[in-house]
Amino acid sequence: MKKRWISLYVENDIGVLARISGLFSSKSYNLDSLTVGTTEDETISRMTISLTSDDRTFEQVKKQLNRCVEVIKVVDYTDVPIHMKELLFAKVNSCSEEDISEAFRIAKIFEIKITDYDKSTVLFECVQTETKNNALIKLLQKCFGSRVEVVRGGSVAIEAISMTN
Repeated sequence: MKKRWISLYVENDIGVLARISGLFSSKSYNLDSLTVGTTEDETISRMTISLTSDDRTFEQVKKQLNRCVEVIKVVDYTDVPIHMKELLFAKVNSCSEEDISEAFRIAKIFEIKITDYDKSTVLFECVQTETKNNALIKLLQKCFGSRVEVVRGGSVAIEAISMTN
């Protein structure tokens, strides 16, 4: 089993996202992440999909996607140098003054923003790789326990320009 990344260019029409995600669920493929947005051409959307699978299953997924009428192009990013980021918001509730100070130290170390805070709550905004976001969540849970609330967006990726990514 290996982490895989696919970028799809699809027609920007009603129901395309449902059909693509339906394809995955009908074949019992589990998605780790799916992000979609319009491109520079508003008639085309780009999907970034992450899944964990073996080689055989992944080849089946790509073939199935290529057969979809709405899919314009399938790009396999699995073994290609890419730039990838994931949006994460983490809120820490019921903070003491010491907790808020610790939150600001963590933000500085992780080079992330504290987007909002008051006397008892801190909101982190983190645009990092999935791995770095996982590390942040683990640290926040270690420091603040069950007072941490996490919201994650899917990852977006683009092929690197240089090979030294």
